[in-house]
Amino acid sequence: MNILILGGAGFLGCNLVRRCLGDSNNNVTVVDSLDPIFKSSFENLQGTANAIEFIQGDMRDMALMEKVVQGKDVIFNCAAQTSHTLSIKDPIFDAEINCIGNLSLLEAVRKFNKNARIIYTSSSTVIGRSIGDIVTESHKEFPLDIYSANKCVAEKYYYIYHKVHNIKTLSLRFANLYGQYGKGFSDFGFINYFIWLAANDREITIFGDGRQSRNVMYVEDAADLLYHCISHDRLYGDIYFAVHKEHYPILRIAREIISVFGKGKLVKKRWPQVRKKIEVGDIIISGAKLYYETQWEPQYTLREGLLRTKEIMKL
Repeated sequence: MNILILGGAGFLGCNLVRRCLGDSNNNVTVVDSLDPIFKSSFENLQGTANAIEFIQGDMRDMALMEKVVQGKDVIFNCAAQTSHTLSIKDPIFDAEINCIGNLSLLEAVRKFNKNARIIYTSSSTVIGRSIGDIVTESHKEFPLDIYSANKCVAEKYYYIYHKVHNIKTLSLRFANLYGQYGKGFSDFGFINYFIWLAANDREITIFGDGRQSRNVMYVEDAADLLYHCISHDRLYGDIYFAVHKEHYPILRIAREIISVFGKGKLVKKRWPQVRKKIEVGDIIISGAKLYYETQWEPQYTLREGLLRTKEIMKL
């Protein structure tokens, strides 16, 4: 297959590159802006550079999108502005990437490659705070920050382009991914940030009591799931939660990280006002709809994923 991965030097993207290269029949093209704001780096592609075609560029560049989508069988869009707090500080910038960028891609596909399959990596945070005990795809959407709102809007773009233009689009809502090549910054996922803190023997700050539950998934499982979905025709034109069956309180996740890395310590503090306003609370998500359609199962438990992360990153 000819595969295009947008955002392929980012956290999920670079792990997806490795998964796609696991099949020797694939030709992989990676597009990434390498913008320091997003903390992506060409170094994340170490060991794969000679096996891929790499293009430094932005999905807001319509001319570039029109060029790179041609001849591709599958397009994975992992490119995004992913910081919740940055989206509040600079909502126009977030919308330019997470809305206009996706429209640029979809228009390029509509004009130059309507046969391509497009898989969009969305976020579970589009729902906001959960209503009821278990969250499914029927849950209402009340996002609490600009990033989540724009990811929700982009999902609708993909749905519309499927319905109106007959393009094969699929949106997968991931939640709390962690693993190698993750960002050691609080704005880009709390588990990878906790891993960085523990590996550097720093304090891990828990806001509130830390009892709020989260689904967690090791990044290699997420990459494998993305790749697995390519061939499932019945998925296209829909939106699914792509989550592990495991879910733990944040406090337990932090303690497991400290246990695996043998460093770091816990500190509890009150919620900062801005963070408290966008905190979604206790959320347990069901991925049963996607599991049923694909018969896919994750390979790694939380502890196994943390141990593999430690091994790969030599932390």
